[in-house]
Amino acid sequence: MAGRGTEAGEAIAESIRDAGGEAFFVQVDVTDPESVEKGIAATVEKFGGLHVIYNNAGGSSAKDGLVTETPLDVFWDTMKLELFGTWLCCRYGIPELIKSGGGSIINSASIMGAMGVPKRDAYSAAKGGIIALTRSMAVEYAQHKVRANVLVPGAVATDRVLKFFASEPHLEDQKKAYLLGMSEPIDVANAALYLASDESCRMTGHMLPVDSGILIS
Repeated sequence: MAGRGTEAGEAIAESIRDAGGEAFFVQVDVTDPESVEKGIAATVEKFGGLHVIYNNAGGSSAKDGLVTETPLDVFWDTMKLELFGTWLCCRYGIPELIKSGGGSIINSASIMGAMGVPKRDAYSAAKGGIIALTRSMAVEYAQHKVRANVLVPGAVATDRVLKFFASEPHLEDQKKAYLLGMSEPIDVANAALYLASDESCRMTGHMLPVDSGILIS
């Protein structure tokens, strides 16, 4: 697993090992090409190859808003983390998937890239770009047995998200639109595991919503 925070990343990797799994942490800044390239190289060296890429880095800014008001630096920072970060991990990871005989790319988007949500125009644009990029890669790399799909979560009931809803009263109607209640982190993890596994071997270029029905409500 990869991330910017060494202490938190090492703790998660250790918890996976304690549970009987195999994991190690590598520090990576997904906005830095050299960092991404080194992280993927370290992973290949550790495990002997790469079979799955799960791009899950991201986050929105409280300064995001209307396209006519959002500061330009907020727009570019959002694009760099969300869309460019996904692009870089695929850029350096796909050749390793091909060397391994194929594999699965799982990109994280958001309902904000698939529906209209107020006051998050930069984030919505970045997530919509990830959806489009995923479809393009699915067509381009199918010949190499590389699949590309995109998870589309709704709001996930983490502490950060719950605090966000509490501070954004205009989103109360959206919160009520989750037909089965907000998703839990394990719901997204289970969907990612499915896309990584052979059980989804004929699935590519698709959005898999983990949205509690909000896209149809």
